[in-house]
Amino acid sequence: MSGALWLLFGAAFLAATLIPAQSEAVLVGLLLGGAYPVWLLVVVAGVGNVLGSCLNWSLGRVAAGQAHKPWFPVSPARLAQAQRHYHRWGWISLFAAWVPIIGDPITLAAGVMREPFWRFVLVVSLAKFGRYILLAATVLGVMSFS
Repeated sequence: MSGALWLLFGAAFLAATLIPAQSEAVLVGLLLGGAYPVWLLVVVAGVGNVLGSCLNWSLGRVAAGQAHKPWFPVSPARLAQAQRHYHRWGWISLFAAWVPIIGDPITLAAGVMREPFWRFVLVVSLAKFGRYILLAATVLGVMSFS
């Protein structure tokens, strides 16, 4: 994989974590450069972004395991209550995982809420890949009018 693709992967991965980063600019730059197939750029960005979200989910699971500690900000009883409420409809919030600023904490919270990993990956992948596909289609559509 070339340096540009690694840069895209890294930017997409970091952008999905709690670290402030921007992957869309890298993707748009590579799309405008035209050196790589669009499908490859979307796959590299999508995989990087989903894996970054998986890191958040994992950190949330680790944090949830600390609920019995006195320093944990929520009592175990309140956490269990929140998890029961989340499992009713909360997983739908994962469709907003692509949204800047709120998407990253949602994926972290999904880990704390013990979201099943299979559903987490499925919904987050749909959201993240969908965003990159729409972005690529928009950029290429605008380029076709030039």
